[in-house]
Amino acid sequence: MLGLRTTIYKVGDIKKAKDWYAKAFKTEPYFEEPYYVGFNIGGYELGLQPEENPTTDKEESVVSYWGVEKIQEVYDRLIDLGATENEKPYNVGGELTTATVKDPFGNIIGLIHNPHFKLKD
Repeated sequence: MLGLRTTIYKVGDIKKAKDWYAKAFKTEPYFEEPYYVGFNIGGYELGLQPEENPTTDKEESVVSYWGVEKIQEVYDRLIDLGATENEKPYNVGGELTTATVKDPFGNIIGLIHNPHFKLKD
């Protein structure tokens, strides 16, 4: 195993999702087709794929956590952009804080502040 590379979110309206994620992550996609939109987020892939049967009622089974510096600020900004509260920021031990929101398409976006996280060379 080499580590995480890509997080994919299934969405009912890929054009609306592209616009929302561009605002939420403050970056434009590097790849955009009707079947896939790709963003480079700090060297990691955030992908959007259209759903065959669009739904916002999605199971919470796996959550990817995106690293942030100011978790409350990012959490509040995503809520202001139309995400809904799932788990408010909370301390999970030491200096680690996590939170989750649901995007307008029902996907869970995890946020984590972990000042100890370092990528291996």
